[in-house]
Amino acid sequence: MGQFITLNAQDGHTLSAWQTGPAAARAGIVVIQEIFGVNNHMRNMCEKFADQGYAVIAPALFDRTTRGVELGYTADDVTAGRDLRGTLSDAAVMLDVDAAANALGSRKLGIVGYCFGGTVGWWGATRSTKFAAANGWYGGGVAGTRMERPGCPVQLHFGEKDTGIPLTDVEAVRAAQPGVEVFVYPGAQHGFGCDERGSFSAPDAALAHERTFAFFAKHLK
Repeated sequence: MGQFITLNAQDGHTLSAWQTGPAAARAGIVVIQEIFGVNNHMRNMCEKFADQGYAVIAPALFDRTTRGVELGYTADDVTAGRDLRGTLSDAAVMLDVDAAANALGSRKLGIVGYCFGGTVGWWGATRSTKFAAANGWYGGGVAGTRMERPGCPVQLHFGEKDTGIPLTDVEAVRAAQPGVEVFVYPGAQHGFGCDERGSFSAPDAALAHERTFAFFAKHLK
């Protein structure tokens, strides 16, 4: 089981992060939160990667403006999470992502994110040089930054019935990035990988995890 640690970003900001996984792991994963903070679900996601043998760190990105954020999934939580997301600059987010990568040392690294973090996972390929593989689940901002050039292999996951990410956006990503592996899950909604949400789909989550694990196993050898 993991624990919270403190990270230091390049601009002097300190933030908390969830750390787990074997100390002797040869590869590492940076896990990027949804708009709900490094909550129980995100920590559970970290443990899934730890169980695969990776050293894992999930930086608390909201610490930039509000520390200790752990929201649930009610309508009020969604509103609060969106408001918190609005307080962060993209540049500051990437400083904290790189701080998490630095804390994992000289290992070969991957990045994976969910929701807001799904977009940041994409940015891990396009805006950072720390990662050998990047993975994003239902990142609503990927389409808007689809013309950025990835510096490593990328795999993306989207739900067919995600009301916040229309299939036209997904197809725009495919067209702009033919080298990126894009999966669409028929009938799946936003957040289909979170077992604490009404939109959870166990079969789709299992398949997306299987694909994600295989992707990292291939690229983080």
